[in-house]
Amino acid sequence: MSYIEKNSQIWDKRSENNDIWSVAVSSDKVNLAREGVWSIVLTPSRPVPASWFPKKLEGKKILCLAGGGGQQGPILAAAGADVTVFDNSRVQLMKDQFVAQRDHLPLRTVQGNMQDLSVFDDEIFDCIVHPWSNGYIDNVRPVWKECARVLKKNGLLLAGFGNPISSIFNVGKFERGILQVENRIPYADIDHLDDPETRAIAEADGFYWSHTLEDQIQGQTDAGFAIVDFYEDIGGCALDQYINSSIATKAIKLGDTGWE
Repeated sequence: MSYIEKNSQIWDKRSENNDIWSVAVSSDKVNLAREGVWSIVLTPSRPVPASWFPKKLEGKKILCLAGGGGQQGPILAAAGADVTVFDNSRVQLMKDQFVAQRDHLPLRTVQGNMQDLSVFDDEIFDCIVHPWSNGYIDNVRPVWKECARVLKKNGLLLAGFGNPISSIFNVGKFERGILQVENRIPYADIDHLDDPETRAIAEADGFYWSHTLEDQIQGQTDAGFAIVDFYEDIGGCALDQYINSSIATKAIKLGDTGWE
């Protein structure tokens, strides 16, 4: 079984246990979004600035990429967007289906690996909302390339991801708030499964890869995006008292510049 499949099953369990990314929004929040009062997150706590979105969402085709859990998708749909939620976890997608049925929202869900968006045609989305999730795949660059392919020219890519600094520490001790440096970046849980604590955490929380900032940021620009805004947020971990370890970027898909 591949780690993509294992992570799908692990996230099914995390979703059933109402992980922070798996608590479906309330009907009250959906109704407020219908009235134009709404926000979403790409990182653990800081809302995405309203200026990052088009002034009007009506009719905009938005892909919530690896964004299941009944959070971003239903809010954007209630605000008027044409939303598709794509996620590796069946149970995460069930949260979106639940909210859509409960609150009568037009919303589509598709299960799959974020590295392969071949189910979608070229240049069909106006915006991609990609919450903090790409640490659960081994290579992030195919994600950026696929985002560029399915976005229209001048389309928006709003992405949240982790600063790799959190993965330089011993995983088990880090979970207990002990900061012992021992890992190099890029980091992968699968390279450290001989450590019982690392294996236990990976099997409970998901097999994790800490990508370099070059792959996270230059990976976007290499795929044809211009990064036009940025902010940081906490990571929900032992580093919160020292540094913000989550990152969010706003990028625009460039057209043909004609440069050589």
